[in-house]
Amino acid sequence: MSRPQLLIDTDPGVDDALAILMAHAHADVAGLSIAAGNVGLNHTVRNARILVDLLGADTPVFGGCPTPLVRQPEEDAAFVHGGDGFGDVGFPEPVAQASDESAALALLRLTRERPGELTLVALAPLTNLALALRLDPSLPQRVKRLVVMGGAVTGHGNTGNVPAEFNVGFDPEAAHVVFESFSDFDLVDWEATLRHAFEDAEFDQWLADGDKRAAFFGKVFGTARAYNATHDRHGIVAADALAMAVAIDPDMVTRSERRHVAVELDGRLTRGATVVDWAGRLGHPANANIVLEVDQARFAAMVRTALGAGPAA
Repeated sequence: MSRPQLLIDTDPGVDDALAILMAHAHADVAGLSIAAGNVGLNHTVRNARILVDLLGADTPVFGGCPTPLVRQPEEDAAFVHGGDGFGDVGFPEPVAQASDESAALALLRLTRERPGELTLVALAPLTNLALALRLDPSLPQRVKRLVVMGGAVTGHGNTGNVPAEFNVGFDPEAAHVVFESFSDFDLVDWEATLRHAFEDAEFDQWLADGDKRAAFFGKVFGTARAYNATHDRHGIVAADALAMAVAIDPDMVTRSERRHVAVELDGRLTRGATVVDWAGRLGHPANANIVLEVDQARFAAMVRTALGAGPAA
């Protein structure tokens, strides 16, 4: 069976790191386009380069837009991921270099060079993808699949704005552009990731059994893990990893619903909220396949492999 061919837009970030480890373990990666989000762009680009070094890969890294499309964000996620996005471990300067090509242009070029081949995995605020779509609205016709980690489909978000999920809430205008432009995409929302957390003891065993990738992840994950433990988040919440698993193995989805999804841009209390037309009242065609449940054992096996922990006992 041929390996999936992925193009990843990301803002590393601890959970992005696990997803990128998964991608390189289970697929071929055409490139990493980097957004600001979890922390500033200078950190997210550097973190992508650290990951490329760790993996000994030649995956190109493309720096993107340092700000959202319209408004400055009210918050980043440094309080979860650490000031540098990687738990403030203090890694040395990476050897891998970022390309001079900007992320939006790289997304357009790579999909033109490989039309219909690449699954686009969006793990970050959607700024880079929205810019690419404004430059070339035909982009969706060249993408094999789009998988988005974002949104909170029943309003249980994870930002200071209660209904909003971080990636959508960081740049709601960009999410609006993407959701309006793609007529068919897979949405892995924040609430799904909470339902698919791993037990702490189980995950600790994977880290103990793993190789240098597990050692790396165990270091960078400390700050985020401590935050989760004190903020009513049960177990190991691996948001971007779940979206990556769906991108790599779509057959692992056991329950999903197709609905029309949009983004609230103006609400005083609801800006950045993901609005799902569950009852079809608006008459708009469904644009999102909302992932509700996956085969947890298959998800776990993919993460174990990415950490070098081997098959389950």
